Amino acid sequence: MAVQKIIIDCDPGIDDALALVFARGRPELRLCGITTVAGNVGLDQATANALSVRDFLGMPEVPVVPGSPAPLTRPMLRGGDVHGASGLGAASIPAASSGPADGHAVDYLAAAMGAEPGEIALIATGPLTNVALAVRMYPRLVSQVRDFVIMGGSASRGNVTPAAEFNIAADPEAAAIVFGAGWTVTMVGLDVTLRARATAAVRGRMAGLGRLAADLLLPGLSGYRGGREHAAGPADGPAVHDVCAVALVAAPGLFTCAPARVEVETAGRWTAGMTVTDFSAGAGDRNAQVAVSIDTEGFWELVLDAYGQVAADMEAADTLP
Repeated sequence: MAVQKIIIDCDPGIDDALALVFARGRPELRLCGITTVAGNVGLDQATANALSVRDFLGMPEVPVVPGSPAPLTRPMLRGGDVHGASGLGAASIPAASSGPADGHAVDYLAAAMGAEPGEIALIATGPLTNVALAVRMYPRLVSQVRDFVIMGGSASRGNVTPAAEFNIAADPEAAAIVFGAGWTVTMVGLDVTLRARATAAVRGRMAGLGRLAADLLLPGLSGYRGGREHAAGPADGPAVHDVCAVALVAAPGLFTCAPARVEVETAGRWTAGMTVTDFSAGAGDRNAQVAVSIDTEGFWELVLDAYGQVAADMEAADTLP
């Protein structure tokens, strides 16, 4: 089996944490590093959460490198009302036993991609501040990344405003830089992630996964409060947005993507952060592959299999003398 190396740039965040669990449990993925950015919570809390999840999952060798503490030009747009004060909902996992790696996420990304050009996929599940700074400071990064996948945006409607999805709205200027950097951005947005809901049936299947479920998965999901995306009526479980971006790298056949031109609105009074998506753009104008459909049943089979593997590994580690 070919193994795809990945780095995840994130702002944990309940669904970021669930994405890290998924990455840990898929044999076709090798998580090489985690970088953090301010978003759902402040940078210090995001970094602490990433470190705690990493250690809880038994991955002490994976570096966690903090990055940008604020958007490029705007005030912070916090997600505490969705993810709780800690960022991990009601999850209860130990604090990390060690601190983050030295350095800044931007320099780490450039060094990691430069050392293995064309080998590592970059997956961003938070605001795009780190990535924007990286492509500005290290333009070669654009050609050195194997694939670049984001959880963010939407070809239709937003979730923090009628027009904008959270990760893009949190730093529209950074997102505009990233989409204009000259590479192809695979955008896994609300068009598909809102279909990936942890329903009661899904949560029931998680219940047998030992302390992984008891301490992280289920209490995290129970503390996950939707915003505008749930305003139309009660939803059968929260959407695990960020897991979808990692799943697309692990199993691209579960998703259908369409080429498009994506521009990020930065000036609109009511539309800042909107990802204006033109599926009719000519081949020379396209800068993105936009996920438009997901095999939800296949997605959850893949995710629950990964979670089961992690739970089994944790149980085995607990029985060691």
